[in-house]
Amino acid sequence: METIRLTTAQAIVKWLIAQRTVVDGVEVPLFPGAFGIFGHGNVTCLAEALQPVQDELPLWRGHNEQSMALAAVAFAKAQRGRQIMIATSSIGPGSTNMVTAAAVAHANRIPVLLFSGDTFQHRIVDPVLQQIEVFEDPTVTVCDTFKPVSRYWDRITRPEQVVQSLPQAVATMLDPQTRGPAFFALPQDVQAEAYDYPARFFEPRVHYVRRPGPDPRDVAAAARLLSNANKPLIISGGGVHYSGAVAELTGFAERRGIPVVETVAGKATLVHNHPNYAGPIGVTGSEAANAVAEDADVVLAIGTRLQDFTTGSWALFKNPDVEFVAINTARWDAHKQGAQPVVGDAKVALEALDDAIDDYSAPSEWLENAQRHIAAWHGYLDSWKQLELDPPAYAQVIQTVNELCDDEDYILSAAGGLPGELTMGWRSKSVGSFDSEYGFSTMGYEIAGAWGAKMARGDGDVISWVGDGSYLMMNSDIYSTVFTGHKVIFMVLDNGGFAVINRLQVNTGGEEFNNLLRTARHEHYFQVDFAQHAASMGAAVERVDSLADLPDAFARAKASDRSYVIVMNIDEYTWTEGGAWWEVGIPEVSEREQVRLARGAADAEKKHQRVGI
Repeated sequence: METIRLTTAQAIVKWLIAQRTVVDGVEVPLFPGAFGIFGHGNVTCLAEALQPVQDELPLWRGHNEQSMALAAVAFAKAQRGRQIMIATSSIGPGSTNMVTAAAVAHANRIPVLLFSGDTFQHRIVDPVLQQIEVFEDPTVTVCDTFKPVSRYWDRITRPEQVVQSLPQAVATMLDPQTRGPAFFALPQDVQAEAYDYPARFFEPRVHYVRRPGPDPRDVAAAARLLSNANKPLIISGGGVHYSGAVAELTGFAERRGIPVVETVAGKATLVHNHPNYAGPIGVTGSEAANAVAEDADVVLAIGTRLQDFTTGSWALFKNPDVEFVAINTARWDAHKQGAQPVVGDAKVALEALDDAIDDYSAPSEWLENAQRHIAAWHGYLDSWKQLELDPPAYAQVIQTVNELCDDEDYILSAAGGLPGELTMGWRSKSVGSFDSEYGFSTMGYEIAGAWGAKMARGDGDVISWVGDGSYLMMNSDIYSTVFTGHKVIFMVLDNGGFAVINRLQVNTGGEEFNNLLRTARHEHYFQVDFAQHAASMGAAVERVDSLADLPDAFARAKASDRSYVIVMNIDEYTWTEGGAWWEVGIPEVSEREQVRLARGAADAEKKHQRVGI
C-alpha cells in the first residue's frame, strides 16, 4: 500500500483540500477557505501546513476568534450549507472565544468546521500557558466546552485517528438531519507527530447533501389532514431554502390556493407581492400573517423549528381544532407539538404530498381573506413614509432603503430591534435575499457575518443593519471587509443603547433601567462618533441626519469601491407592531402596579397556549 508520511496537521490540510462538492452544476472545493488567528496552539504546526497551499485553501486573518467564526457561519448560511468554511484558533481564550459562534451554528443548523489548539497529551509540561487545570479530571481542557454546542466533537490523540474522524465530521455537517458545527481539539504534540498515511486517503472525493425521502405512511396521513382543510396555512421555514425547495413550495401553494407565511429564517421564500404571500408570522411578524394563523385549521410547517417567536409562544393558533403537519429532515423538529410528522427533505416531501392530495384546493375565499390582510399590512408599512419623526423610526429608514436597493442585494441582521423591524418591514424583492440570525440572536453577527456573506455572494451588495449596541460589542470586521476587499454597506442605526430590551422592560411593567445608555450608571454620558470610528478602520463613511438625505447617501454607498458606513440616529420608542404575544417571565409579586398589570395580561394570554398532544 502506497503511503505518505505527514504530520497530523499536514494530513488534515491535505485531506481538506481533496474534498469537493457541486454548487449550481459546477464542481468546487467543499472547503473554499479558512479564517485563522494564530497562537502557540496552532502557529507551529497547523500554520506550517496551511502556508504552502494558499492557492488551494486560502486563509483569511481574523481579528477576533468569535467574529471570524461567525463570518464562517454566515458564509455557509449564504451558501445554504453547500460549502463549509473553517476557523482555527490557539488554545485558551482563543479557543473559548469560538464557543459562541459554535452555538450560533448549532442553533441555526449551519455547518462550520472548527480547529482549536489544545494542551499536550504527554502532560509532562503541564500546566502550559493558557491551560486550565481540572483537578479531578486531567483530561479536561477548555476544548471540552464545545461539547454541548457541537454536532461532532473529537480530540485527536493519535495521528492516525484523522483517517476515521475527518470523514465522519463531514458526513455529520452535510447530513440535513445532523447539520451543524464540527469541532476538533488538536493537542500541540499530536499536531507535530508524523504518520505514514495511506495515499488513497487523500484522493479527491465529491460530496453532496442527501435528500432523504419521507415514509409513504406519513405522507398519506398528512394528505388526509390537508385534504379536509378549509383554512390551510403553510409556514415556510429556513429548511425550504436549504433544501432548494422554493419552486416546489411556490407551485404547491399556487395550485392548492394556500396562503404562505414565513419565519425569520424562511423570509424571502416568496417575493413580497406574490399572490400567495401572507407575510412574516409570529412575534416579529405581521398582523396579516398572525390574523390568518389564528383562524387556520391545518398548518403545514415546512423546515422550521417552530421557535417561540414563530408560534407566539404557542398562543397564536386560536382555532381549537387546528392540526399540524411538520415536514422536516430532523425527526426532533417533525414531532414537535403533536404534529403529524413527515420526516424527509422538503423538496422530496412536498412532491410526494402534492401527488397524494390529488386535486385538492382550499376554498378561494380563504386565500382572498389572506390577500386582504396582506394588502392592509402593506398599507401600514407605506404609512410610515408619511410620518414626520425626528429622529426617524427604524421602519422609516427600512422603507426608504427598501425602495432604493437592487433586487439582488442581500440583507443581513442579527440581535436587538433590527431583526424584528426588518422581518416585519422588509419587502423581499428576490428569493433567498435575507439573513437575520435569530436562531441564537447573536450581537456581533451583523458585522462579522456580513464579511462572510459577501465572500459567499458574487452578485449584489450585502447590506448589514447594525445597532449601536451590537456595534460597540463587536466591530473589528469593518476593518476586515476593507482589508480583504469584500465591500459591505453598513447601516449603523443609533438609538442610544439596548432600546428593544428597554421596550420589553417597560412593556412588562419595569422601570427604565440599565438598557438605554442614559438610564445606566455613568459619570460621562455622550454619543459615540461611529462615523469617525468606522473611518479609522478604512471605511468610507457619512452621517445622515434626515430621511430626505438618505437616498443620495445610499447612492454614494452603492457606487463606493470599498465598504461604506451610513450612520443615523433613530427614535428609541417608536416600533412596528405585528400583534403577537411573547411569553417572558414576569414577577408574580411586585411593588409596582405596572408589573402586576403586566403579569395579569400575561396570565390571560397563557390560556391560549397550545399544549402539544
